[in-house]
Amino acid sequence: MPDRLNTFFSASRELSLLSKKANQIIALQKIWEQAIPPSLRRGCHVAYLNQKTLTIEANNGAIAAKLRQMTPELVVQLHEMGVEVTSIQVLVQVSAPHLPHEEPARTLSILEKSLITDFADQLTESPLKEALNRLAHRD
Repeated sequence: MPDRLNTFFSASRELSLLSKKANQIIALQKIWEQAIPPSLRRGCHVAYLNQKTLTIEANNGAIAAKLRQMTPELVVQLHEMGVEVTSIQVLVQVSAPHLPHEEPARTLSILEKSLITDFADQLTESPLKEALNRLAHRD
């Protein structure tokens, strides 16, 4: 499959340039992750490199501020790792939160409601008995 993709991307000049740029960003991301502290790795990523300016997108302002504070040492460290960067620009790019998929509320069968009610009837007055009755009678 990868050979077919490589053939596809080399079919036109534009796709070839796009593929080259994507591979460059992937390589830069791996180097970037080695350069920054582990606590910041999940909160930022390489956006692009343009004329020796590396642009990083941070998930929030706190991470962006920390990266801006570290910029001088990161430029030196990236140089040592073979990346020709003269400056780092940090942008805040808040991602949409991934909301967990909510399961629809399960409805109880008539038998289940009856069993819960029967059990609640055996209990003395208590918060548990009240909760079971509410559960058995909800729709």
